Amino acid sequence: MMPLCTARDRASLEGNVDEKPAKPTMPSPIRPAMNGADHGPQDAAFDLWLKRGLHAMFDDVAREPLPPELLALIETHRKNSR
Repeated sequence: MMPLCTARDRASLEGNVDEKPAKPTMPSPIRPAMNGADHGPQDAAFDLWLKRGLHAMFDDVAREPLPPELLALIETHRKNSR
């Protein structure tokens, strides 16, 4: 099971964090069966691992501005759907 507090979390609390750390690669966890059953803490740990990993990998991309072509396409769709 993955620890809830990572070394980076501890360093952050102590103020010892680089401004822009290297992007980590996500290890492959063993996911419980996805049959709708609640696995309690195991699901919570996996969800936390997934959230942190996705943020580490994609936050920079999500902060990028949308291309003007995409913005124009969205605006055209809004006008046509009214």
